[in-house]
Amino acid sequence: MTIHSVVIQKLLSTNAHLGRRVTAHHFKIFSEGTRNGMSIIDSDKTLICLRNACNFIGHLARDNARFLFVNTNSLFDEIVAQMTQTVGIKNDTTWRLGGFLTNSSSPKKFRGRNKKLNLGAIQAPDCIVIFDTERKSSVIQEASRLQIPIVGLVDSSMPSDTYEKITYPVPANDSVQFVYLFCNLITKTILYEQKRSQAALTEKEDKYRTRDEIQQIDKTATKDKISVLPYEKLQPAPEDILETKQILDKLVVLKFNGSLGTKMGFHGPKSVVEVCDGLTCLDLILNQIESLNSKFGCVIPLLLVNAPNTHDGVLKVLERHSDKNIHSLVQSQHHQGNVHDLPPVSAGKLDDHDGMDSINLAEVFSSLMNDGKIDVLLSQGKEYILVLNSDNVAHIVDPKILNHLIQNNIEYCVEVMPKSSESEESNLSSIKEEFENLMPKKNLKFTHTMWMNMNFIETLVQRRAAKESLTISKLFDQSFAINVPKSRYLPVEATSDLLLLQSDLYTFTDGILTRNTARVNLADPIIELGPEFDNINDFQTRFKSIPSVVGLVSLKVTGDVWFGTGITLKGKVVIQARPGMKIVIPDDSVVENKIITSQGDIGGGSL
Repeated sequence: MTIHSVVIQKLLSTNAHLGRRVTAHHFKIFSEGTRNGMSIIDSDKTLICLRNACNFIGHLARDNARFLFVNTNSLFDEIVAQMTQTVGIKNDTTWRLGGFLTNSSSPKKFRGRNKKLNLGAIQAPDCIVIFDTERKSSVIQEASRLQIPIVGLVDSSMPSDTYEKITYPVPANDSVQFVYLFCNLITKTILYEQKRSQAALTEKEDKYRTRDEIQQIDKTATKDKISVLPYEKLQPAPEDILETKQILDKLVVLKFNGSLGTKMGFHGPKSVVEVCDGLTCLDLILNQIESLNSKFGCVIPLLLVNAPNTHDGVLKVLERHSDKNIHSLVQSQHHQGNVHDLPPVSAGKLDDHDGMDSINLAEVFSSLMNDGKIDVLLSQGKEYILVLNSDNVAHIVDPKILNHLIQNNIEYCVEVMPKSSESEESNLSSIKEEFENLMPKKNLKFTHTMWMNMNFIETLVQRRAAKESLTISKLFDQSFAINVPKSRYLPVEATSDLLLLQSDLYTFTDGILTRNTARVNLADPIIELGPEFDNINDFQTRFKSIPSVVGLVSLKVTGDVWFGTGITLKGKVVIQARPGMKIVIPDDSVVENKIITSQGDIGGGSL
């Protein structure tokens, strides 16, 4: 018999699976059905919620947080008192007074017939644990106003408005046996974290002087720097297909779709803009994952986190991929606690290139944990999550990077590349000479691609409990980085990017971007299109077909300019139409090193 079966049997023996009445709509996610007019609670989901609640309590106990245990059932008094006495927490009963939290800043005085009671202001707890949630809705209301997280037992008879305020609900029958089991788990969790904290404190005191000296020495040298490993120094991925399959089977891909394409006049998410041959950015990553699954026989699930204003557009693209392992969710609707406690993502920020910086990773992963998705993925043997931005078409699900992270047990790392300048190119060459270097962050560009160990998710959720907004850029300041080739970062930010991607300079094979080997210049052409081309519809209208740019160095176009079909651009080309003038580049034209300011200049005027 497995440990899981033993635990489930223990839950069944406490009657935790017996609800009170027919399941309400909001409680159906925890129900297995009804029997004799009673709701039957899914014990597997009770176990998942118990684990999440104990993990949360353990994280708070590690930081000596303040807990408040609320109980009005006299049957539980002895159990709760024994628990608080064992863990050394005062059994505070001030919650029995109305407004004990929201009015706690005002001292209260009570005069009775035989005694006078002076009750001073109390300090708000970091967490409230409620054992008879249905009876104490007033406590829940006050805690919700003060944004205090709540751990509480819930069952099918609880009203929806009360249930939504419980941060970590535990679906179960509040029998004496289950409350005893729950209190026992809380006691062991807090005692274990107290023991760990004490051991860590002792170790820290022993090493404090040495570590302080080292920090003082390295403080100046390492300030504003990050540890960077060149991609070329990574060990190659295993050649054996079975070994590569075992590596890829440990991966989950999470892609954010929050950026809008309004800067290009596209009223929808950037990830559904057609890049080439009718394929969108989202199609490319889906095809790449499907190609890996087919080639190696692995199963790489894809999680899509959409903003409310991009969700419908993403679903239309997913209709073409209904047979694939894809899970799509709306970010703002998957926070099980108080969604309004966290700042919303504004439409303006979503349209910026750094739109993903407005997404709180801790909130996203907390939602996935509360929904049980993280537990399901862990049970499938998944160990790492690849976090992708929405508008980069050059993403690569790279087994080489994943293998390095697994072999070295790295918690999280980001993909970076050097910024394009001559001085920073020299820094790039120095990186390649050494195995690993500290580089100034100002010389690096973050590609908004991150690899993360799934065990690190618990740390993110802990930071969320502390009300800390944790974005990808904040993690970039603390993480290990891999310097990837510049070909790994080609975001779609404007129509000039579409011109390059739709030209003969790039092709897409199985969702992976491939550069034309006929181009000698390692740098991409510099494209500057005037405001007449900013709107994607105007861009498509003014180009009958995309010109050949394999031999192009730079292109600058302003004014009312139109392009025919079969055009080849080479060298440095400038096309400037004066106000009121129209310039049409004829079909099959070859324009090389020219400045064109009128229709008559097409035949001459070389640079």
